[in-house]
Amino acid sequence: MIEPDFVTTTRDSYDKIATGYADTFADDIQRLPLHTALLSWFADLVGDGPVLDVGCGPGRTTGFLHSRGVDISGVDLSSGFLAIARAENPGIRFTQGSMLALDQPDGSLAGLVANYSLIHIPDEVLPEVLAGFHRVLRPRGWLWVAFQVGDVPRHHTEGFGHPVDLVFRRRQPDAVATFLTEAGFDVRTRVVREPEANEPTPNAILVARKRPESDLD
Repeated sequence: MIEPDFVTTTRDSYDKIATGYADTFADDIQRLPLHTALLSWFADLVGDGPVLDVGCGPGRTTGFLHSRGVDISGVDLSSGFLAIARAENPGIRFTQGSMLALDQPDGSLAGLVANYSLIHIPDEVLPEVLAGFHRVLRPRGWLWVAFQVGDVPRHHTEGFGHPVDLVFRRRQPDAVATFLTEAGFDVRTRVVREPEANEPTPNAILVARKRPESDLD
């Protein structure tokens, strides 16, 4: 299969800036108390897992959920990010891969985390990605999606002193909820928080549950 251009540019860009990114956002878990509280609640929802953190980056969210007793692993495009994630979390399995081609068996996961990773997926590809999420989740499995709120994508051509080609696709919560509903999920929680520190936009978290064919709720 030919790799889409946006996958190649996203991977190559993050490989260049992995260290700078990880150093700059090292305290995200500590400085965003609402986000952290919701992650703790998500840990309660999924129990001991298994859970997959898709687009895990340097593995900070993966590590946090692991510290809450969740059996979790991470997958990311960037070998640079994965090297950091493995060094900081030696007890967690991290693999290189794409959310367009998850290799988990059907119905094998209690939960899936997409924490600011769907922002790199074009709208026309989102249904395919969400179908993959639906496939690997067990019936009534949980999905976490976090993203920046907005209507206009932001194209970054420089980051941490390196040339990059990264598109951050900001979306409205209602639009993301529609994508999730059409993919077979019931959106159970929507949270929008105002920008913190130097964040340019509000941020949203949607928590959804896989809707089995037999679920008449």
